[in-house]
Amino acid sequence: MNFYLSALDSIVKHPDENPSIGIILCKEKNNTVIEFAFQDVRKPMGVATFRHGGEIPEHARIYLPTPEELEEAIS
Repeated sequence: MNFYLSALDSIVKHPDENPSIGIILCKEKNNTVIEFAFQDVRKPMGVATFRHGGEIPEHARIYLPTPEELEEAIS
């Protein structure tokens, strides 16, 4: 992820844009894997769980995959 974000910020990002962020979707949580994956990384990154409790606003839907697309991607 660090490689991808660094390349994206160096090659694609415009000077007026904020630094890129990365989101990793996982089927299950493994604290040991997370610990080793983030060890010695100098860019700020985090791991969190998220549960959506309501309807996604219409203006945001075009940027997000559907629940079915997410299920397909991680299965």
